[in-house]
Amino acid sequence: MKKIHRKKRMVGSADRPRLVVYRSLKHIYGQLIDDGSQRVLMSASNITKDLKTQVGKAKNKTEASFIIGKSLGEAASKKKIKNVIFDRNGYLYHGRVKAFADGAREGGLNF
Repeated sequence: MKKIHRKKRMVGSADRPRLVVYRSLKHIYGQLIDDGSQRVLMSASNITKDLKTQVGKAKNKTEASFIIGKSLGEAASKKKIKNVIFDRNGYLYHGRVKAFADGAREGGLNF
């Protein structure tokens, strides 16, 4: 199924935003998006200044993905966002994407 078909089915709202994951060879990014108002509510990545020191201590990219997901989940919990729709953006649910999702769940998000 193509990416556009998946996106039609997953629509984030203000009470349940969409958690989108993007991964490249070196970096991983996560964003909470409200599709109704077309806004990015918050984001986290391994190049964020606040997370660079924590991610630098990680042994590998999978562990770094877990840390980034957990920090995004904790930041969302502070803004009273609990429920999200997880959009893996076409990536298989294993490795770094799964670690990111597990970290977000540990940070307080439900999906």
